[in-house]
Amino acid sequence: MGRAIRTEDDAARSAAAQAERTCASCGRRMPSNAAADAKYCSDACRRHRVDDTDRDLERTIAELLDARARASSICPSDAARAIGGDDWRDLMEPARRAARRMVARGEVEITQGGSVVDPSTAKGPIRIRRPR
Repeated sequence: MGRAIRTEDDAARSAAAQAERTCASCGRRMPSNAAADAKYCSDACRRHRVDDTDRDLERTIAELLDARARASSICPSDAARAIGGDDWRDLMEPARRAARRMVARGEVEITQGGSVVDPSTAKGPIRIRRPR
């Protein structure tokens, strides 16, 4: 039995599949050295996973966007405030993680200054909107 020959098309498909893989917890792009079957980008994400608060934030983001005009956007703090009350600041990073997971599923886009940005590398204030 001979060895399988990897064509350029095979390499391109593999690279595209790797580029599209995101962490199941934080929603960031998986590192290039991650195993093909890895679900999490780090030990911290593996420990955290996705909990009820994360699912509540995703649901709240979707509800807030549904309640606004199609062209409108929200801030992750809107979802954090809706869930967290007075302790909403503790939910800011979880709200950003929820938005990144939703981007990976194609449900929302993350913008800065009105332009769509890569959620894995975005730093600073972001907005969340439905895809256009």
